[in-house]
Amino acid sequence: MSHMIAPSLLAADFAHLGRDVAMVERSQADWHHIDVMDGMFVPNISYGMPVISAIARHAEKPLDVHLMIENPDRYIQAFADLGSANLTVHVEACTHLHRTLGAIKEAGMKAGVALNPHTPLHSIEEVLLDLDVVCLMSVNPGFGGQKFIPSTLGKVRRLADMRKAHGGTFLIEVDGGVGRKNAGDLVQAGADVLVAGSSVFKAENPEGEVEWLKSSAILSETAQ
Repeated sequence: MSHMIAPSLLAADFAHLGRDVAMVERSQADWHHIDVMDGMFVPNISYGMPVISAIARHAEKPLDVHLMIENPDRYIQAFADLGSANLTVHVEACTHLHRTLGAIKEAGMKAGVALNPHTPLHSIEEVLLDLDVVCLMSVNPGFGGQKFIPSTLGKVRRLADMRKAHGGTFLIEVDGGVGRKNAGDLVQAGADVLVAGSSVFKAENPEGEVEWLKSSAILSETAQ
């Protein structure tokens, strides 16, 4: 399976959100990545249900919703009702992660877990077989446009090894500072899904940038 690209709508132009959603739809992107922030778990507030509902009305491709919020269990059904395909919660925000993942699946969505840069992989070892997506944060969550944390590459490799050792089938997603400089290395390390925000939406040709990131040419070009 070739890797997937999930443009992060946090970097879109909110005054022209419909236009940017349409661009993602036309492009070779696989998912719409939607970051939900509450100002408590992270020091920023992004957007809530009305905006996501508007996105969903114009999106044919799956909504990959990333909850950077406290007590995410309160909103699982609401995001299912909005049509979310994937719902990712932070291990740091879940007291009963196993139960939360079960509730996400019972609501009809794929269940994901996100780890902050400092959070060790062993924190999710007991639920690896319950996961559809593991999102490794390659920046500290809360704001777009941050620099990629290089140690993430080793973390991706170790997670790929854990997946193989445990017989897991989850996708490895990397979120934060992803672009031309590191995309190829991430895919080679084992990443299945690249979340790209500023690198796509701030590009002169966003649709072309998605095509480049999606292309297998990134493997040879970034190695040079």
